[in-house]
Amino acid sequence: MARIAVIGAGMGALAAAARLAVAGHRVVVYERTDTYGGALRRFERDGFSFDTGPGLLPLPAVYRDLFVKTGKEPLEACVDLVQVDPSSRHVFADGTEVSLPNASRAGVVAALDEALGSGTGARWGDFLVRAREAWDRTRRPLLEEPLWPNWQVLAEREPYPAVPHKRLLRTRRAGTLAEVAAWELRDARLAALLEGHAIAHGLDPRSTPASAAVLPYLEHAFGTWYVRGGLRELARAVYERCVARRVEFRFGAEVSGCWRRTAGPRGGTRRRDGGRGGVRGRRGRARHAGPADGGARGAGCRGRAATAPAAGRLTVLLALRGGRPEGTAHRTVVHAADREAELEALFGTAERNSRPTVTILRPDDPALVPDPDHEAVTLRAVVPRVPKSPTTTSSKA
Repeated sequence: MARIAVIGAGMGALAAAARLAVAGHRVVVYERTDTYGGALRRFERDGFSFDTGPGLLPLPAVYRDLFVKTGKEPLEACVDLVQVDPSSRHVFADGTEVSLPNASRAGVVAALDEALGSGTGARWGDFLVRAREAWDRTRRPLLEEPLWPNWQVLAEREPYPAVPHKRLLRTRRAGTLAEVAAWELRDARLAALLEGHAIAHGLDPRSTPASAAVLPYLEHAFGTWYVRGGLRELARAVYERCVARRVEFRFGAEVSGCWRRTAGPRGGTRRRDGGRGGVRGRRGRARHAGPADGGARGAGCRGRAATAPAAGRLTVLLALRGGRPEGTAHRTVVHAADREAELEALFGTAERNSRPTVTILRPDDPALVPDPDHEAVTLRAVVPRVPKSPTTTSSKA
């Protein structure tokens, strides 16, 4: 049995702590804030409750596996997990709209053909078939196998099997999501569907590899899911599983660095307040292993990447009078009117004003509102990164 320190109490850290504890190790989690869950936070006011991070769960199998491997109670016994149908409603710049059924290829193809015109559904369906191959090639190294030294996730070639495209005198294959949209989908609205997944993750589709086609494929293949009470309930369930497995938590403990010995079996962590924690390390006498924030990584200490993201996120929380209308989609995406202007505003060098793509979440969940005569709505948009972090606000109308 080893003593292991986990730095941070985000969802990945909680999952790692639970698995390590089940394997017989003594695990201590250090978290600089006063709570767990990372991005899965909750804002509550006047009887309203909002997820301030992700609002939907695209791949519940990951958490089902975690709960099976770490205890007797399955995921569904710890949270109320429900499918969202339709998966999403999309409003495009030309005024057309389409609602996409949850986890139904035939239903999606039919809906696209009816809303966007004959042939659009078939092109999207063919794209999903190719995206499946990219998923099959990346699933094992990304989700199911340990990380190897000098490992290659995507093997020797781009896993997305792009369709050959004749351009001038050469035949080329799409290497980015933007090229997939232009050469294979050939419809601005289908391009918006595809590229919206990249933009939502802060990625520029003009440089994002075509293998990121797995993002829309995940929603298509595994469905879109919601946790009753908000995704914060999922964080609570994983935290409670850690506690049940005797994981120790130290909140308000910001780790400033890691150290390990070069002539002994132990190492540890150094906190901002001067405290230290001992953990199992490699043999050797103590030496500094680098700061915990990834600014200068050292052996035995991994942190966040030094490069900051190119885009930020604006979240607006609306506490509204009036109940949620019957048949309202859980998620509506209003796509930007000018795709190029949006991409330049987010990822370009010149300052340009653009109306961004906006995602509207309107969950049908009584746990989020004080009574049926009110509604909790969340608006989200990816915006250009600014020196100050975007502020999440709440308003009542």
